[in-house]
Amino acid sequence: MSRRAIRTEDRMAYVLLGIAIAAEVLATSLLKTTAGFSRLGPTVACLGGYLLAFILLAQAVKEIPVGVAYALWSGLGTATIVAIGAVFLDEPLGLAKLAGIALIIAGVVIVNLVGEH
Repeated sequence: MSRRAIRTEDRMAYVLLGIAIAAEVLATSLLKTTAGFSRLGPTVACLGGYLLAFILLAQAVKEIPVGVAYALWSGLGTATIVAIGAVFLDEPLGLAKLAGIALIIAGVVIVNLVGEH
């Protein structure tokens, strides 16, 4: 395979990972609306989001090392969910929570800097 084809595959894997993260964040954001999985519509949407997220994650790790993919998945997903909780769900966002998110993001950056790409 040519070098360009490999880079295109890598790029596509990161696109799939980005969509997987978005699907997981959407599904997690819907959890409250499921009322403990007792409301059919939100439950189907939530579970569908998680299913799509895992299918795309499985495809992404064909090209991206699992540790790097999971670091991005968990770090970006966590930071996004905290932001959504603060903005849309009126969840408190204090200095300790912000510091924790900063540490998670720093960890993701470190994993990606030393990860084998």
